[in-house]
Amino acid sequence: MPKNIDNLDQQVAVAVTHYWVTRKKQRERQKKKGSSDAGLRSAVTGGTQMDGFINLFTNIILDTGIERKYVYQKKSLELPGFFRPTKEWDLLVIKDGHLVAAVEAKSQVGPSFGNNFNNRTEEAMGSALDLWTAFREGAFNGDTQPFLGYFFMLEDCEASKRPVSVKEPHFKVFSEFVGASYMKRYELFCKKLVRERHYTSASFITSDSVNGINGIYKEPSRELTFSNFAKSLSSHIRTFVE
Repeated sequence: MPKNIDNLDQQVAVAVTHYWVTRKKQRERQKKKGSSDAGLRSAVTGGTQMDGFINLFTNIILDTGIERKYVYQKKSLELPGFFRPTKEWDLLVIKDGHLVAAVEAKSQVGPSFGNNFNNRTEEAMGSALDLWTAFREGAFNGDTQPFLGYFFMLEDCEASKRPVSVKEPHFKVFSEFVGASYMKRYELFCKKLVRERHYTSASFITSDSVNGINGIYKEPSRELTFSNFAKSLSSHIRTFVE
């Protein structure tokens, strides 16, 4: 087993700590500037809180033996789309002019779970549709399907775990959504992204702002564990290693 998967729990914990520490620093800097920046918006738009996870994905990829020059993070992350000119991903692997893997890493903290849930789901589905259609049209110079990964971390709090009502003025919603919290909705969403083959693999974890500083996190679904995601990513990359 690759070394970066062997002690994965500890590495995920480090990334979780990085997330909460970075987010706290971002908010403190914002307060010193004397601007609220719409409350939590500063922590969302800072962009660096997910670096711990991106670095972990990168280490897992490099551990397969693929050369570092084929892995892109921080820059040169644009891929052509079918419905739009380009889409910027969080991590890419491109070898010999062929797209090997693309990974998206997102998170959400409260309190506005409702609108953000809709935005996140629409964004993820749209990105997948755009990429696979572009792939079908030959945008990535190959017939081998790339690995498309989706990672999501949600704040574990009362608001995210509280049952949410649904409106059914004309038709009944699917039963799994009735009384489901936003945490459950995200879990269902990630499962369906993979089951409907929009993404190759997905991982969903939760963490709270107090214990998260110490790297504490939870995995609500065995189907969406970080370990499964890492193994799937690693296995795919290894097929491209000479």
